[in-house]
Amino acid sequence: KRQRVKPFVKYVNYNHIMPTRYQVPTEVQPATLVTDQQMDSPDGRIEAKKYVKKLLQEKFLHPPADKSGRPSKDVIYMRKKLRF
Repeated sequence: KRQRVKPFVKYVNYNHIMPTRYQVPTEVQPATLVTDQQMDSPDGRIEAKKYVKKLLQEKFLHPPADKSGRPSKDVIYMRKKLRF
């Protein structure tokens, strides 16, 4: 269940974005994931969500390696169980 990804797509004003611990990797360009034509129709948004989900799951299950060849610390942190 922790490896499940539930994506959403919507228009966002860049002035209202707050930084969080979740970041999109630099090799993924967020602006090119969804086009304006896809956002115009409900079917296009569904297809865009499926594409984004597939891409994010691939990055999460097979994380990119850092310079030393180990998986990225950010992805390892997200896989750990939270301690309360």
